[in-house]
Amino acid sequence: MNYELTHLDSLESEAIHVMREVAAEFERPVLLFSGGKDSVVLTRLAEKAFRPGRFPFPMLQVATGHEFPEVTDFIHRRAEQLGERLIVASVEESIRKGRVQEEPGNPSRNRLQTVTLLDAIAEHRFDAAFGGARRDEERARAKERILSFRDDMGQWDPKSQRPELWNIYNGRIRKGEHVRVFPISNWTELDVWEYIAREKLDLPSIYMAHEREVFRRDGMLYAVNPYFPQDEESFTTWVRYRTVGDMVVTGAVESKATTLEDVVAEIAATRITERGETRADDRVTEAAMEDRKREGYF
Repeated sequence: MNYELTHLDSLESEAIHVMREVAAEFERPVLLFSGGKDSVVLTRLAEKAFRPGRFPFPMLQVATGHEFPEVTDFIHRRAEQLGERLIVASVEESIRKGRVQEEPGNPSRNRLQTVTLLDAIAEHRFDAAFGGARRDEERARAKERILSFRDDMGQWDPKSQRPELWNIYNGRIRKGEHVRVFPISNWTELDVWEYIAREKLDLPSIYMAHEREVFRRDGMLYAVNPYFPQDEESFTTWVRYRTVGDMVVTGAVESKATTLEDVVAEIAATRITERGETRADDRVTEAAMEDRKREGYF
């Protein structure tokens, strides 16, 4: 009797293999947990890779202070459900310490997360950080391999990546270096949603359509929030979010998709990536995003 893995089973198997390899090769891994759909999938994969034991790494949230309240509540609830250690690295604290400065007139703190993340990696001596980035999200991200090596300054050089032939990963690093690890790099947004539906995973409520007070700016719908000055008239409509992040740069999409099945059908029909449609800070050139990643960005 022949047994063939389904598409999702194959992707799941690859991701579990990556997580186990990294846990075996590295001394102090960490799982980056934003509360977003991709990091939720990572926690499910970690459960399948390491249960009934504890995760061989803590979870790390890099908080901007501008998160959606629903997402913040979900992060802490999910960590408690898993029974795993959650470390919160705060951009607010980085600002108070003078490690970063907010740009006048720019309420977004997404770029400031880089310093906060690198400080947390250095403080806890993490040598590998699992992230939920996928190649289909953005062109600069598509250049990264599953193991993305960072030097002792946290910087990425796309020209110095190691080959990953036959799923063999070279985890050798020097003191002070670390790697970003992307177990679901080969997944698409549709794969992620189909997996969430199959596994019946809990998500922040903002991923499903709900009524929200929003305003329109530069073709995007933003939630009314205390961090983003607005002159535009607000209105209430049905929206959902395809990605979660800093409230001041994360746009909503008009939608009536209130169930996982509805969302899967909606994603299957779209031709625009979630970051291209709903993240204002990602509406930059490929070179600009690559420069940010060279500095140590996610």
